[in-house]
Amino acid sequence: MKYVVILGDGMADRPIEELGGMTPLEYAKTPMMDALAEVSEVGMVKTVPDDMKPGSDVANLAVLGYDPRANYSGRSPLEALSIGIDMKDTDIAMRVNVVTLEEPEGAAGDVAFEDLIITDHSSGEISTEDAATLLDALRAELENEEFQFYVGTSYRHCCIWNHGKVLDFAQPHDHLGEVIGQYLPDASASEDTKEDARRFTEMMKKSYQILNHHPLNEERRKNGKNPANCIWFWGAGTKPMLSPFIERSGKKGVMISAVDLLKGIGRGAGMKVCEVEGANAQLETNYEGKAQAALDALLKEGYDFAYIHVEAPDEMGHQGNVEKKVKSIEYLDQRLIKPVVEGLEGVDYRMLITPDHRTPICIRTHSGEPVPYILFDSTAKQQNHLHYNEREAAQSGILITPGETLMDRLLGKQE
Repeated sequence: MKYVVILGDGMADRPIEELGGMTPLEYAKTPMMDALAEVSEVGMVKTVPDDMKPGSDVANLAVLGYDPRANYSGRSPLEALSIGIDMKDTDIAMRVNVVTLEEPEGAAGDVAFEDLIITDHSSGEISTEDAATLLDALRAELENEEFQFYVGTSYRHCCIWNHGKVLDFAQPHDHLGEVIGQYLPDASASEDTKEDARRFTEMMKKSYQILNHHPLNEERRKNGKNPANCIWFWGAGTKPMLSPFIERSGKKGVMISAVDLLKGIGRGAGMKVCEVEGANAQLETNYEGKAQAALDALLKEGYDFAYIHVEAPDEMGHQGNVEKKVKSIEYLDQRLIKPVVEGLEGVDYRMLITPDHRTPICIRTHSGEPVPYILFDSTAKQQNHLHYNEREAAQSGILITPGETLMDRLLGKQE
Protein backbone atom coordinates (compact mmCIF):
# COMPACT_ATOMS: atom_id res chain seq x y z
CA MET A 1 0.00 0.00 0.00
CA LYS A 2 1.25 3.47 -0.93
CA TYR A 3 0.21 6.66 0.85
CA VAL A 4 -0.09 10.20 -0.56
CA VAL A 5 -0.94 13.57 0.97
CA ILE A 6 -1.77 16.40 -1.44
CA LEU A 7 -1.78 19.67 0.48
CA GLY A 8 -3.33 22.76 -1.11
CA ASP A 9 -1.95 25.45 1.17
CA GLY A 10 -4.66 27.90 2.26
CA MET A 11 -7.08 26.42 -0.30
CA ALA A 12 -10.13 26.63 1.97
CA ASP A 13 -11.95 29.95 2.25
CA ARG A 14 -15.24 31.62 3.17
CA PRO A 15 -18.21 32.43 0.88
CA ILE A 16 -17.46 35.28 -1.51
CA GLU A 17 -20.16 37.55 -2.91
CA GLU A 18 -18.24 37.91 -6.20
CA LEU A 19 -18.59 34.14 -6.64
CA GLY A 20 -22.31 34.09 -5.94
CA GLY A 21 -21.86 33.22 -2.29
CA MET A 22 -19.58 30.28 -3.04
CA THR A 23 -16.02 29.71 -1.89
CA PRO A 24 -13.20 29.43 -4.45
CA LEU A 25 -13.18 25.67 -3.83
CA GLU A 26 -16.92 25.46 -4.56
CA TYR A 27 -16.67 27.71 -7.61
CA ALA A 28 -13.58 26.15 -9.20
CA LYS A 29 -13.95 23.41 -11.81
CA THR A 30 -12.44 20.41 -10.00
CA PRO A 31 -13.66 17.27 -11.78
CA MET A 32 -10.86 15.10 -10.38
CA MET A 33 -11.40 16.04 -6.74
CA ASP A 34 -15.18 15.76 -7.12
CA ALA A 35 -14.85 12.29 -8.69
CA LEU A 36 -12.66 11.18 -5.80
CA ALA A 37 -15.03 12.70 -3.25
CA GLU A 38 -17.90 10.61 -4.57
CA VAL A 39 -16.08 7.40 -3.61
CA SER A 40 -14.18 8.61 -0.53
CA GLU A 41 -14.60 9.67 3.05
CA VAL A 42 -15.25 13.42 3.05
CA GLY A 43 -15.20 15.44 6.23
CA MET A 44 -13.72 18.34 8.16
CA VAL A 45 -10.51 18.42 10.20
CA LYS A 46 -9.39 20.89 12.86
CA THR A 47 -5.69 21.32 12.01
CA VAL A 48 -4.97 24.29 14.29
CA PRO A 49 -5.52 24.13 18.06
CA ASP A 50 -7.62 27.03 19.32
CA ASP A 51 -4.78 28.37 21.45
CA MET A 52 -2.21 28.48 18.62
CA LYS A 53 -1.79 30.83 15.66
CA PRO A 54 -3.20 29.42 12.39
CA GLY A 55 0.10 29.25 10.53
CA SER A 56 1.27 26.79 7.90
CA ASP A 57 3.91 25.63 10.37
CA VAL A 58 1.42 24.53 13.03
CA ALA A 59 -1.12 23.18 10.52
CA ASN A 60 1.32 21.15 8.41
CA LEU A 61 2.86 19.57 11.50
CA ALA A 62 -0.65 18.44 12.45
CA VAL A 63 -1.43 17.08 8.97
CA LEU A 64 1.85 15.16 9.05
CA GLY A 65 0.78 13.59 12.35
CA TYR A 66 2.82 15.65 14.83
CA ASP A 67 1.07 17.23 17.82
CA PRO A 68 1.85 20.95 17.34
CA ARG A 69 1.71 21.64 21.06
CA ALA A 70 4.47 19.10 21.70
CA ASN A 71 6.58 19.58 18.57
CA TYR A 72 6.34 23.24 17.55
CA SER A 73 9.33 25.43 18.43
CA GLY A 74 8.72 28.28 15.98
CA ARG A 75 8.37 28.74 12.24
CA SER A 76 11.77 30.09 11.27
CA PRO A 77 13.77 27.24 12.85
CA LEU A 78 11.99 24.81 10.52
CA GLU A 79 12.92 27.00 7.55
CA ALA A 80 16.49 27.18 8.85
CA LEU A 81 16.69 23.39 8.56
CA SER A 82 15.79 23.65 4.88
CA ILE A 83 18.34 26.38 4.21
CA GLY A 84 20.99 24.17 5.80
CA ILE A 85 21.71 26.30 8.86
CA ASP A 86 23.31 24.30 11.66
CA MET A 87 21.56 25.91 14.62
CA LYS A 88 23.12 25.78 18.06
CA ASP A 89 20.97 25.19 21.12
CA THR A 90 21.51 28.84 22.08
CA ASP A 91 20.46 30.22 18.66
CA ILE A 92 17.17 31.88 17.87
CA ALA A 93 15.99 31.80 14.25
CA MET A 94 13.90 34.69 12.93
CA ARG A 95 11.98 34.75 9.63
CA VAL A 96 13.01 37.73 7.52
CA ASN A 97 10.53 38.81 4.84
CA VAL A 98 11.58 41.37 2.26
CA VAL A 99 8.45 43.51 2.04
CA THR A 100 7.10 46.56 0.23
CA LEU A 101 6.47 49.72 2.23
CA GLU A 102 4.85 52.78 0.66
CA GLU A 103 4.10 56.32 1.73
CA PRO A 104 0.44 57.14 2.44
CA GLU A 105 -1.43 58.42 -0.59
CA GLY A 106 -1.10 62.18 -0.90
CA ALA A 107 1.80 62.40 1.53
CA ALA A 108 3.95 65.48 1.04
CA GLY A 109 7.54 65.74 2.18
CA ASP A 110 9.40 63.29 4.39
CA VAL A 111 7.24 60.60 5.98
CA ALA A 112 8.34 59.02 9.25
CA PHE A 113 9.20 55.33 9.02
CA GLU A 114 6.43 54.52 11.51
CA ASP A 115 3.85 56.14 9.21
CA LEU A 116 4.63 54.02 6.15
CA ILE A 117 2.12 51.43 4.92
CA ILE A 118 2.90 47.77 4.25
CA THR A 119 1.37 46.96 0.87
CA ASP A 120 3.01 43.64 -0.02
CA HIS A 121 4.44 40.96 2.28
CA SER A 122 6.24 39.27 -0.65
CA SER A 123 7.51 42.23 -2.73
CA GLY A 124 5.64 40.93 -5.74
CA GLU A 125 6.88 37.37 -5.11
CA ILE A 126 10.41 38.60 -5.68
CA SER A 127 12.87 36.15 -7.22
CA THR A 128 15.44 34.51 -4.98
CA GLU A 129 18.19 36.03 -7.11
CA ASP A 130 16.93 39.60 -6.62
CA ALA A 131 16.38 39.03 -2.91
CA ALA A 132 19.92 37.64 -2.52
CA THR A 133 21.32 40.83 -4.06
CA LEU A 134 19.43 42.92 -1.51
CA LEU A 135 20.46 40.67 1.39
CA ASP A 136 24.09 41.14 0.36
CA ALA A 137 23.62 44.91 0.67
CA LEU A 138 22.14 44.49 4.15
CA ARG A 139 24.88 42.19 5.39
CA ALA A 140 27.50 44.88 4.94
CA GLU A 141 25.62 47.13 7.36
CA LEU A 142 23.69 44.82 9.70
CA GLU A 143 25.57 41.55 10.07
CA ASN A 144 27.91 40.90 13.00
CA GLU A 145 28.79 38.13 15.44
CA GLU A 146 25.36 38.41 17.05
CA PHE A 147 23.15 38.58 13.93
CA GLN A 148 23.72 36.59 10.73
CA PHE A 149 21.48 36.66 7.66
CA TYR A 150 20.82 33.72 5.32
CA VAL A 151 19.14 33.65 1.92
CA GLY A 152 16.09 31.41 1.64
CA THR A 153 13.58 31.33 -1.20
CA SER A 154 11.84 34.26 -2.90
CA TYR A 155 10.85 36.72 -0.14
CA ARG A 156 11.42 34.26 2.73
CA HIS A 157 14.79 34.52 4.50
CA CYS A 158 16.35 33.90 7.88
CA CYS A 159 18.27 35.70 10.62
CA ILE A 160 20.10 33.80 13.36
CA TRP A 161 20.37 35.66 16.66
CA ASN A 162 23.22 34.21 18.69
CA HIS A 163 22.22 33.78 22.36
CA GLY A 164 18.89 35.46 21.60
CA LYS A 165 15.38 35.26 23.00
CA VAL A 166 12.08 34.14 21.49
CA LEU A 167 10.22 37.40 20.84
CA ASP A 168 6.72 37.50 19.39
CA PHE A 169 6.56 39.95 16.47
CA ALA A 170 3.62 40.75 14.16
CA GLN A 171 3.24 38.73 10.98
CA PRO A 172 3.46 41.01 7.93
CA HIS A 173 0.76 39.23 5.92
CA ASP A 174 -1.71 39.97 8.73
CA HIS A 175 -1.49 43.76 8.26
CA LEU A 176 -1.46 44.49 4.55
CA GLY A 177 -2.67 48.01 3.76
CA GLU A 178 -2.09 49.20 7.32
CA VAL A 179 0.26 51.77 8.84
CA ILE A 180 3.20 49.85 10.31
CA GLY A 181 3.88 51.90 13.46
CA GLN A 182 1.74 49.85 15.82
CA TYR A 183 3.13 46.56 14.46
CA LEU A 184 6.85 47.30 14.74
CA PRO A 185 8.77 45.00 17.13
CA ASP A 186 8.98 47.48 20.01
CA ALA A 187 5.43 48.83 19.65
CA SER A 188 3.79 46.25 21.87
CA ALA A 189 6.80 44.69 23.59
CA SER A 190 6.72 44.13 27.32
CA GLU A 191 9.07 46.10 29.54
CA ASP A 192 11.50 43.18 29.90
CA THR A 193 11.76 42.71 26.11
CA LYS A 194 11.45 46.35 25.04
CA GLU A 195 15.16 47.00 24.59
CA ASP A 196 15.74 43.85 22.50
CA ALA A 197 12.65 44.57 20.42
CA ARG A 198 13.86 48.12 19.79
CA ARG A 199 17.04 46.72 18.23
CA PHE A 200 14.97 44.86 15.63
CA THR A 201 12.94 47.99 14.90
CA GLU A 202 16.19 49.88 14.33
CA MET A 203 17.41 47.17 11.94
CA MET A 204 14.17 47.46 10.01
CA LYS A 205 14.55 51.23 9.77
CA LYS A 206 18.16 50.84 8.63
CA SER A 207 17.12 48.29 6.02
CA TYR A 208 14.61 50.75 4.58
CA GLN A 209 17.32 53.41 4.29
CA ILE A 210 19.60 50.91 2.52
CA LEU A 211 17.04 49.32 0.22
CA ASN A 212 14.47 51.95 -0.70
CA HIS A 213 16.64 53.53 -3.39
CA HIS A 214 18.89 50.55 -4.07
CA PRO A 215 19.57 50.34 -7.84
CA LEU A 216 17.76 47.01 -8.05
CA ASN A 217 14.64 48.52 -6.49
CA GLU A 218 14.78 51.54 -8.78
CA GLU A 219 14.88 49.12 -11.69
CA ARG A 220 11.96 47.17 -10.25
CA ARG A 221 9.91 50.37 -10.02
CA LYS A 222 10.70 51.21 -13.67
CA ASN A 223 9.49 47.75 -14.65
CA GLY A 224 6.23 48.11 -12.71
CA LYS A 225 7.30 45.75 -9.92
CA ASN A 226 6.93 46.33 -6.19
CA PRO A 227 10.20 47.42 -4.57
CA ALA A 228 11.58 45.12 -1.89
CA ASN A 229 12.51 48.03 0.32
CA CYS A 230 12.42 46.76 3.90
CA ILE A 231 12.93 43.63 5.97
CA TRP A 232 10.36 42.36 8.48
CA PHE A 233 11.22 40.06 11.38
CA TRP A 234 8.79 37.46 12.74
CA GLY A 235 8.37 33.73 13.43
CA ALA A 236 11.09 33.40 16.09
CA GLY A 237 11.92 30.03 17.59
CA THR A 238 14.48 27.61 18.96
CA LYS A 239 16.21 24.64 17.37
CA PRO A 240 13.50 22.11 16.39
CA MET A 241 13.48 18.49 17.54
CA LEU A 242 11.15 16.27 15.49
CA SER A 243 11.09 12.51 15.87
CA PRO A 244 11.71 10.65 12.58
CA PHE A 245 8.56 10.15 10.52
CA ILE A 246 9.51 6.56 9.73
CA GLU A 247 9.63 5.73 13.45
CA ARG A 248 6.20 7.27 14.03
CA SER A 249 4.49 5.81 10.98
CA GLY A 250 6.56 2.88 9.80
CA LYS A 251 6.61 4.53 6.38
CA LYS A 252 9.57 5.76 4.37
CA GLY A 253 8.56 9.20 3.17
CA VAL A 254 9.41 12.04 0.80
CA MET A 255 8.53 15.73 1.02
CA ILE A 256 7.83 17.65 -2.20
CA SER A 257 7.50 21.42 -1.83
CA ALA A 258 8.93 24.68 -3.13
CA VAL A 259 8.96 26.48 0.24
CA ASP A 260 11.62 26.30 2.93
CA LEU A 261 9.10 25.72 5.73
CA LEU A 262 7.90 22.41 4.31
CA LYS A 263 11.36 21.36 3.24
CA GLY A 264 12.51 22.06 6.79
CA ILE A 265 9.71 20.00 8.29
CA GLY A 266 10.63 17.19 5.91
CA ARG A 267 14.31 17.31 6.81
CA GLY A 268 13.52 17.59 10.50
CA ALA A 269 11.35 14.48 10.21
CA GLY A 270 14.10 12.56 8.42
CA MET A 271 12.23 12.44 5.11
CA LYS A 272 13.84 12.75 1.69
CA VAL A 273 13.26 16.27 0.32
CA CYS A 274 12.76 16.29 -3.45
CA GLU A 275 13.94 19.31 -5.43
CA VAL A 276 11.70 19.89 -8.45
CA GLU A 277 12.96 22.14 -11.22
CA GLY A 278 10.58 25.03 -11.85
CA ALA A 279 8.77 24.63 -8.51
CA ASN A 280 8.63 28.21 -7.23
CA ALA A 281 5.69 28.49 -4.77
CA GLN A 282 3.82 30.71 -7.23
CA LEU A 283 0.70 30.29 -9.36
CA GLU A 284 2.68 29.00 -12.33
CA THR A 285 4.70 26.46 -10.36
CA ASN A 286 5.67 23.09 -11.86
CA TYR A 287 2.62 21.06 -10.84
CA GLU A 288 3.42 18.27 -13.30
CA GLY A 289 6.99 18.04 -12.03
CA LYS A 290 5.79 17.64 -8.47
CA ALA A 291 3.39 14.89 -9.53
CA GLN A 292 6.16 13.06 -11.38
CA ALA A 293 8.55 13.39 -8.44
CA ALA A 294 5.97 11.72 -6.19
CA LEU A 295 5.31 8.92 -8.66
CA ASP A 296 9.04 8.28 -9.13
CA ALA A 297 9.57 8.12 -5.37
CA LEU A 298 6.63 5.78 -4.81
CA LEU A 299 6.95 3.50 -7.84
CA LYS A 300 10.67 3.51 -8.68
CA GLU A 301 12.57 4.43 -5.53
CA GLY A 302 10.81 2.29 -2.94
CA TYR A 303 9.21 5.02 -0.85
CA ASP A 304 5.90 4.32 0.90
CA PHE A 305 4.67 7.87 1.51
CA ALA A 306 4.68 11.15 -0.43
CA TYR A 307 3.67 14.57 0.91
CA ILE A 308 3.06 16.99 -1.97
CA HIS A 309 2.66 20.62 -0.94
CA VAL A 310 1.41 23.42 -3.22
CA GLU A 311 1.74 27.01 -2.00
CA ALA A 312 -0.18 28.83 -4.76
CA PRO A 313 -3.71 28.97 -3.21
CA ASP A 314 -2.27 30.51 -0.05
CA GLU A 315 -0.32 33.16 -1.96
CA MET A 316 -3.40 34.09 -3.98
CA GLY A 317 -5.40 34.37 -0.76
CA HIS A 318 -2.82 36.72 0.74
CA GLN A 319 -2.96 38.81 -2.43
CA GLY A 320 -6.76 38.95 -2.20
CA ASN A 321 -6.98 37.73 -5.81
CA VAL A 322 -10.20 35.75 -6.24
CA GLU A 323 -9.65 34.85 -9.89
CA LYS A 324 -6.14 33.55 -9.34
CA LYS A 325 -7.12 31.60 -6.23
CA VAL A 326 -9.79 29.81 -8.26
CA LYS A 327 -7.22 29.17 -10.99
CA SER A 328 -4.70 27.78 -8.50
CA ILE A 329 -7.27 25.24 -7.29
CA GLU A 330 -8.11 24.23 -10.86
CA TYR A 331 -4.42 23.81 -11.65
CA LEU A 332 -4.00 21.65 -8.54
CA ASP A 333 -6.90 19.47 -9.64
CA GLN A 334 -5.90 18.96 -13.27
CA ARG A 335 -2.14 19.40 -13.31
CA LEU A 336 -1.21 17.57 -10.11
CA ILE A 337 -3.97 15.41 -8.66
CA LYS A 338 -5.06 13.99 -12.01
CA PRO A 339 -1.58 12.81 -13.10
CA VAL A 340 -0.92 11.33 -9.64
CA VAL A 341 -4.18 9.36 -9.74
CA GLU A 342 -3.54 8.22 -13.30
CA GLY A 343 0.04 7.27 -12.46
CA LEU A 344 -1.09 5.12 -9.53
CA GLU A 345 -3.66 3.19 -11.53
CA GLY A 346 -3.32 -0.50 -10.71
CA VAL A 347 -1.50 0.26 -7.43
CA ASP A 348 -3.10 -0.07 -4.00
CA TYR A 349 -2.93 3.33 -2.37
CA ARG A 350 -4.61 5.71 0.04
CA MET A 351 -4.70 9.46 -0.61
CA LEU A 352 -5.49 12.44 1.60
CA ILE A 353 -6.36 15.76 -0.07
CA THR A 354 -6.67 18.72 2.27
CA PRO A 355 -5.69 22.33 2.92
CA ASP A 356 -3.56 23.02 5.96
CA HIS A 357 -5.68 26.04 7.00
CA ARG A 358 -7.97 28.60 5.41
CA THR A 359 -6.64 31.79 3.81
CA PRO A 360 -9.88 33.73 3.27
CA ILE A 361 -9.84 36.35 0.55
CA CYS A 362 -11.83 38.71 2.80
CA ILE A 363 -9.07 38.93 5.43
CA ARG A 364 -6.00 38.05 3.28
CA THR A 365 -4.46 36.02 6.09
CA HIS A 366 -4.89 32.66 7.78
CA SER A 367 -7.81 31.55 9.93
CA GLY A 368 -8.21 28.55 12.18
CA GLU A 369 -11.62 27.13 11.22
CA PRO A 370 -11.81 23.43 10.28
CA VAL A 371 -10.94 22.59 6.68
CA PRO A 372 -12.42 19.98 4.30
CA TYR A 373 -10.59 16.78 3.45
CA ILE A 374 -10.93 13.80 1.12
CA LEU A 375 -9.64 10.40 2.25
CA PHE A 376 -9.56 8.01 -0.72
CA ASP A 377 -8.76 4.28 -0.58
CA SER A 378 -8.32 2.56 -3.93
CA THR A 379 -9.13 -0.81 -2.30
CA ALA A 380 -12.26 0.24 -0.39
CA LYS A 381 -14.24 2.81 -2.33
CA GLN A 382 -17.40 4.09 -0.65
CA GLN A 383 -20.33 5.75 -2.36
CA ASN A 384 -21.67 9.10 -1.26
CA HIS A 385 -23.20 12.11 -2.96
CA LEU A 386 -20.77 14.79 -1.82
CA HIS A 387 -18.57 17.12 -3.81
CA TYR A 388 -15.33 18.44 -2.39
CA ASN A 389 -15.84 21.83 -0.79
CA GLU A 390 -16.26 23.39 2.64
CA ARG A 391 -20.07 23.36 2.63
CA GLU A 392 -20.61 19.75 1.64
CA ALA A 393 -17.74 18.43 3.76
CA ALA A 394 -19.37 20.05 6.79
CA GLN A 395 -22.67 18.36 5.87
CA SER A 396 -20.98 14.95 6.20
CA GLY A 397 -21.08 15.32 9.97
CA ILE A 398 -17.45 14.17 10.29
CA LEU A 399 -15.08 16.41 12.24
CA ILE A 400 -11.60 15.09 13.04
CA THR A 401 -9.99 16.69 16.07
CA PRO A 402 -7.25 16.96 17.09
CA GLY A 403 -5.89 17.35 13.58
CA GLU A 404 -2.82 15.16 14.05
CA THR A 405 -5.04 12.09 14.35
CA LEU A 406 -6.01 12.38 10.67
CA MET A 407 -2.64 10.86 9.73
CA ASP A 408 -3.49 7.71 11.68
CA ARG A 409 -6.75 7.60 9.74
CA LEU A 410 -4.84 7.83 6.44
CA LEU A 411 -2.45 5.10 7.48
CA GLY A 412 -5.31 2.82 8.55
CA LYS A 413 -4.41 2.93 12.22
CA GLN A 414 -7.69 4.62 13.19
CA GLU A 415 -11.10 4.17 11.56
